[in-house]
Amino acid sequence: MENISAADARKQLAELLSRAAYGKERFVLTRHGKEMVAIVPVEDLDLLERLKKFASRKEVEAALREIEDEGTASWDSIKKSLGL
Repeated sequence: MENISAADARKQLAELLSRAAYGKERFVLTRHGKEMVAIVPVEDLDLLERLKKFASRKEVEAALREIEDEGTASWDSIKKSLGL
């Protein structure tokens, strides 16, 4: 993954897009040395979205298992613990 300043990226945008789309390269655009955004192949973005859905599903499954194992708390006990 290559870091490129936003100013340089502006000058070479068409080339960066082609390199990402066809060469499967990844670029991180920086401003004043700080990483701001990335240009990645769309396949990388698709994979990221699938991974987010998978992780979310695993979190839901874990929460359901916890409810099965430990039960749930009443709304009154939750309000009391929060001082409401």
